[in-house]
Amino acid sequence: MTSEQIKRQLTAALQPELIEIIDNSAAHAGHAGAKGGGGHYHITIIAEAFEGKTLVQRHQLIYQALGDMMKQQIHALGINSLSPSEKN
Repeated sequence: MTSEQIKRQLTAALQPELIEIIDNSAAHAGHAGAKGGGGHYHITIIAEAFEGKTLVQRHQLIYQALGDMMKQQIHALGINSLSPSEKN
């Protein structure tokens, strides 16, 4: 369910042309962070909103879009963020 929540939040905030989410939570089942219920995810997202932004600014946009999910539902988040001009 959280993968779909992540997708909805990011789509609403950033209108990406592509978003892929990989849930790696099962691979971290014994990890201390997993005990608190937070999942491990990796996202690839291509959005016009990233054009001209630094990597840090892109990540900030993603964290803002995910809001409170970063406090409980998401323990670890790998991010591959690209602008449309960088996708090739």
